[in-house]
Amino acid sequence: MQSLFLQQSHDFPFEKIAAIDLGSNSFHMVIAQVTHGQLRIIAEYGEKVQLAAGLVNGHLDDESQQRGLDCLSQFAQAIEDLPPGSVRVVGTNALRVAKNKYDFIGKAMDIMTHPVEIIAGREEARLIFVGVSRTMDHGDAKKLVVDIGGGSTEFIIGQQLEPILTESLHMGCVSYTKRFFPEGEITKSNFQKAITAARLELLSIQDDYLDEQWDIAIGSSGTIKAAFNIIRENNWSKKGVTLKSLKQIQKLLLAAGHPDKVDFPGLKPERKNTIAAGIAILIAVFECFDIKQMDFSVGALREGVLYDIMGRYAETDIRERTVNYVLNQYHIDTEQAKLVTHTALSALAQVKEKWQLDNISSEDLLRWAGLMHEVGLGISHSRYHKHGAYIISESDMPGFSQQEQQALANLILRHRRKFTQSLDFRFAKSDQQDLDRLSILLRLSILLHHDRKEGDMPIFSLKADDKNLHIEFLSEWLDSRPLTLANLQREAELLSGSGYTLTFS
Repeated sequence: MQSLFLQQSHDFPFEKIAAIDLGSNSFHMVIAQVTHGQLRIIAEYGEKVQLAAGLVNGHLDDESQQRGLDCLSQFAQAIEDLPPGSVRVVGTNALRVAKNKYDFIGKAMDIMTHPVEIIAGREEARLIFVGVSRTMDHGDAKKLVVDIGGGSTEFIIGQQLEPILTESLHMGCVSYTKRFFPEGEITKSNFQKAITAARLELLSIQDDYLDEQWDIAIGSSGTIKAAFNIIRENNWSKKGVTLKSLKQIQKLLLAAGHPDKVDFPGLKPERKNTIAAGIAILIAVFECFDIKQMDFSVGALREGVLYDIMGRYAETDIRERTVNYVLNQYHIDTEQAKLVTHTALSALAQVKEKWQLDNISSEDLLRWAGLMHEVGLGISHSRYHKHGAYIISESDMPGFSQQEQQALANLILRHRRKFTQSLDFRFAKSDQQDLDRLSILLRLSILLHHDRKEGDMPIFSLKADDKNLHIEFLSEWLDSRPLTLANLQREAELLSGSGYTLTFS
């Protein structure tokens, strides 16, 4: 029996891949050619959408949504020939916090055939670190990476390709512009208020990061790129970004007094409205972390997503490591998990064509759910499926999008008791159907191993069509297993309430 706790690798099937970053300030897309395991960027696109500027009482307004959809319409033309799995579309802070995020995502998926994933702040930080580390070689030096976005700022300390600390704080150049420079006026008072607010936000991570220490500081993305270019064009520093050079930018901004009057070398016109807030945050970062100088990296989130796409087909899929961590952290009975998962995958192999589950994502989701379905037992046997769903839904799980986590949580919640149980999470109709069918396969597998006999692998055949499933066992197999027979009868009753017919012989 092959170990299910080892990385399940797949041959890389794509010649071109793409990453789309639905940022709070800008939307960006990068397309890369993959040759002999190496990436070569062949196209880059960007649009200043300012999604976060359209957040009103926690909802994205119609204008900001339309700006985003117009941008995605342009992106869609460039990737219309790329197959499923070769493109990842990730949403960051503005979509994380928007109460009507799924309205926007639904409209976006009418434009593009590729799913929109919302990633957690720490997952965004991890991907940024991957992007920076893959595009800049600093050997064994420990790095502090800072990325100021439109709605959040990510902080990572790591070495080589491994992050050690990751954090995402709710401060960004667009949100701080709305908060401290709402009319555009740049004064000493509102600039200092922005710095103070950022310093207060940084207090929650300051001690941990200073204790960890680092050898070099690196910045990425728009605000820090703008600061780097301004400093270079004005010859203010030969050591990248320094606190002294940031104060010189602040002085120019205060002298201008308003974005309309900001006009100095190195600053692109589209950055004028948000540069004051971005520089205020960056000054606070320098002061709190006592940074002497900061280099700039051209690689960031988008590059990290590209390498993550490649990693999902190799031995570097971070999601596999996350699952193994959960198994160890919650002391899951690995033998039982392995039996259930093998049986579930055997069932999937027999019905995947009829039930249209013939893709790697379905196989991976079912495998991970099978391995982790008893995670809630670490809390209590009573309602452990609900405890498990909560753990998977709410934990930081590197490599997983929010949708993937919720899909896993959905399968774990529904692996026993009522089939109709659900989470407060919206799935597309087709995705919900896939989850229903994967849930049935997982439930059957758990049912067949209810007696927890090590090495007992049931032999059966499955036939499926639409909402009908028939399972046939070896002759007389059920006769010696009255508990299994009773459980199958009960399962058939539970599934019938959702329109599924389960028969067996």
